[in-house]
Amino acid sequence: MSAGRGGRKVIVCLTGMPGAGKSTIARGLAARGLCEAFNMGDAVRAEAARRGLDATGPALGELMLDLRRRGGPDAVAALVAPGIRGSASGAVVVDGVRSNEEIRFFGKIGEVRILSVHASAGTRFGFLSCRGRSDDPRSRAVFDERDARELGVGISEPMALADESISNNGATEEELVDGAAAIIRAWLDGPARPPARGGG
Repeated sequence: MSAGRGGRKVIVCLTGMPGAGKSTIARGLAARGLCEAFNMGDAVRAEAARRGLDATGPALGELMLDLRRRGGPDAVAALVAPGIRGSASGAVVVDGVRSNEEIRFFGKIGEVRILSVHASAGTRFGFLSCRGRSDDPRSRAVFDERDARELGVGISEPMALADESISNNGATEEELVDGAAAIIRAWLDGPARPPARGGG
């Protein structure tokens, strides 16, 4: 993964509801050498570990909200910014962008493109139920609470402003990553544009 032409850095913001397939795409793209991947949720989990908090869904959700209350709506973006700035890759993917404020923050670092990942509620709950991460919902009620929390921090806005969208309903993992890779290659091969995005 080399630096982009003329020092160009493309920041692909992956957005979408929990369980839509964002992490699958990020891992797949990184494994193919197309970009370096950064995970917003991992940054929150690392902060939870630093504070000695349990890595459960409700605890991480409250920490995410607390970070935003104390540091502003782009506080979680700031946690992953050092890694993005230090990346030698011409393209990075940020898994888990939740708000326009985060997009504007990343727009100060590089050229932002937004890829929204969509899947039905049933597909997403089924995936999260089997994933086995400590913060994954174990019941539909907890799943619905998590969705409400995500919508509360503004995730619907970057989804609506996405440059491209991809569906994970009925797709295999390879098909999902193939589709995302084709979109991102087109962005990398296309002309650069001003990085400021996220609405006004």
